[in-house]
Amino acid sequence: MDKRKRNRASKDKQNIGNTLRFILKIFALVFLLALVIGIFYFYNSYGKILIQLQKEARDIVRSSSEESFRSAQTSLVYDNDGELISTLRGVKDVYYIEYKDIPTTVLNAIIVTEDKKFFSHEGVDYLANVRAALSLLKNKGKITQGASTITQQLARNVFLTHEVTYERKIKEIFIAQELEKIYSKDKIMEFYINNIYYANGYYGILAAANGYFGKGINQLSLSQTAFLCSIPNNPSMYDPVTSMDKTIERRDRILKQMYNNGKINLIDYRNAINETISLNTKEGHKNDYVETFIYYSAIKALMREEGFTFRNQFASDEDRDAYNEAYNEMYYRYQSLLYSGGYRIYSSIDLDKQERLQASVDEVLEEFTKTNDQGIYELQGAAVSIDNDTGRVVAIVGGRSQEHTGYTLNRGYQSYRQPGSAIKPLIVYTPSFERGYTLDSIVVDERIPDGPKNSGGNYVGEMKLQRAIELSKNTIAWKLYEELTPEVGISYLLKMDFARIVEDDYYLAASLGGLTIGVSPLEMAAAYSTLENDGYYREPSCIVRITDTKGNELVKDTILKKQIYQTEATKMVTEALTGVMKIGTAKGLGLTNTISAGKTGTTDQRRDGWFVGYTPYYTTSVWVGYDMPKTLEGLKGSSYPAIIWNKYMEEIHGLGMNKIFE
Repeated sequence: MDKRKRNRASKDKQNIGNTLRFILKIFALVFLLALVIGIFYFYNSYGKILIQLQKEARDIVRSSSEESFRSAQTSLVYDNDGELISTLRGVKDVYYIEYKDIPTTVLNAIIVTEDKKFFSHEGVDYLANVRAALSLLKNKGKITQGASTITQQLARNVFLTHEVTYERKIKEIFIAQELEKIYSKDKIMEFYINNIYYANGYYGILAAANGYFGKGINQLSLSQTAFLCSIPNNPSMYDPVTSMDKTIERRDRILKQMYNNGKINLIDYRNAINETISLNTKEGHKNDYVETFIYYSAIKALMREEGFTFRNQFASDEDRDAYNEAYNEMYYRYQSLLYSGGYRIYSSIDLDKQERLQASVDEVLEEFTKTNDQGIYELQGAAVSIDNDTGRVVAIVGGRSQEHTGYTLNRGYQSYRQPGSAIKPLIVYTPSFERGYTLDSIVVDERIPDGPKNSGGNYVGEMKLQRAIELSKNTIAWKLYEELTPEVGISYLLKMDFARIVEDDYYLAASLGGLTIGVSPLEMAAAYSTLENDGYYREPSCIVRITDTKGNELVKDTILKKQIYQTEATKMVTEALTGVMKIGTAKGLGLTNTISAGKTGTTDQRRDGWFVGYTPYYTTSVWVGYDMPKTLEGLKGSSYPAIIWNKYMEEIHGLGMNKIFE
């Protein structure tokens, strides 16, 4: 009995085993079939693409030579008459350094921070790519860590764009693998060090050392070396001209990594951390007001052409941060390409008007000779002039002329200050005309409890709105704005792309220019040009068109406009601002040959003075003040700013320029 049971049990086990083996075979067959189908599907969907990308990568690398890593296409910039203004060329061909001459400190700083396995991998760090992919999934598509080796970065910088796509990434990997087959590690490192971008037109560390410090690479201190090695990770974020603090922070992180990896000792680490970084700028001509604005405008035009959407309103801090990250990435990419892409940039800049506007600022402020620790004049001025026919900038002055050794801030578009009463036509008067007020409307100038005071402290009671505008009555602007509401008033600025409007600006004080961060001369000129242009706004760029070296148009000669104000309202405000020039706060500052309209602006304690005015031909805005705001006795809109405006506008409006405001 027991024997029969054992036999039956043995047979049952055998049957189960056979069944399991059969199931496993079926599973294996199904798996293999699925694998074959998957491979077939993958090949048909992606395989051909991968093979094509690999072939393209092989062709690119095999057709390269050492000269491919030394040359760059020159970009050219022209004024409104087609005359050459400047040449933008990446200077890597001039400042090329061979591997044997690269200091060990530079190599250590780069390898420790960029690619610790550089001398052991074959172009791609697959483990790092897996980590980056997992991080990408974990963070729902947001890139939180990179995986590019030095060889991959070289492939991207020389042969590809910085566009964030999977296809570009795959091609980058294939090119990196091909580079490793043809060139030695020493050569790849040499190519990399000479091709990475250090911002402000400097390709390669030798060019950066000369440009930022006026030194050869072997003359750099450990701290200066780490400082320069901070920049290429994100040349927009770590640009030492505009973001010195961030560059220093990254320098400190690099020094810490070098110390932790045994590349420097504790004493050297501490000395380098404590060393003060000072920039030496023999290349000051690169930062001329005209050139910096043209480059800025060209980059924005190329970004827009690629499809980037510029914004000045955000749903949250996270939304703002995400936008800024995307903006900086694309801005840096085109900033780099300006020096190597061979662009032909045609601008609206009129060099004669530029010279006249600069001279007006310099001459009116010449009595103020006090300078700061960097040798830069403390009292500054900025101005922007726009052609009303096109809405394009013809001249921009970012500060007073002087010979100094510091980098130049272009206050024409980079500085933001409170506008005082110059803001009133934009957010109070014209919107009020749209809502039923007329020049003849009777308003009451009277003291407002806990409200603003008028300049001079006088109140005249009932008066026509036109006269209130001519005399810039604060009480009237306050009352009108209260009726409008700040939300309505500020909305006009947002529609005209004012960039620094914040939540704290939605108060009645904005009606008198009390903005948290403020406005730029460029923004004010564009907004007043909108008033002259029947309420239609045009972006204040100076770019007419951009082509490549073969003449293909990358940015076309197109002027986009959008209606901000009702035409009838702009005609009324222009009539009132014409009165400002004749019998108002700017009395006596009108032009000899041409009718003009304008508005003064003075902030509390006379820290900022503005004058913005226009004719049927041109609009010009002028700001005067200190970079670090402080009181200047005698500063008001009708003093230095209006005198600068009048001097320049008189010179560019000759006999026969007698159009009237329609």
